[in-house]
Amino acid sequence: MTIHYHCRHCGVNVGRISEMSVHSEQLGLNTLTDEERLHMVHYQENGDIQVQTICEDCQESLERNPDYHQLDYIIQ
Repeated sequence: MTIHYHCRHCGVNVGRISEMSVHSEQLGLNTLTDEERLHMVHYQENGDIQVQTICEDCQESLERNPDYHQLDYIIQ
């Protein structure tokens, strides 16, 4: 099982964790609400997990341009 982290705004690969056994508590996924988990965590047929996060570049853009929070994708 591999956990893949991708930026939800630009799609860049932020990182991955290739551990055989990782608990959601270790990743902090247990702190998400059901709605957040539904939008951010996707389970693949091969057992991998896709987690949508935010990269540093998009975070900086959002801090400089708060109106970007209205957009699903910053880079169109």
